[in-house]
Amino acid sequence: MNEIMEYLPLLIPVLIIQLILIVVALLDWRKRETTRGPKWAWLLVILFVNLIGPIIYFAVAREDE
Repeated sequence: MNEIMEYLPLLIPVLIIQLILIVVALLDWRKRETTRGPKWAWLLVILFVNLIGPIIYFAVAREDE
């Protein structure tokens, strides 16, 4: 248990960043009518590919307006 508590200060910022990225990506995904590829697939990437999923969405899926 002490080992977990030792790494907690390092994990909390990562978890907060991950949560913020997911929320922002989901809000963007929801407002866009089209994406590169199926919209449902990007939803799965955002939700299930952890920290890198929202980053991939912002880099690849968004079409220029």
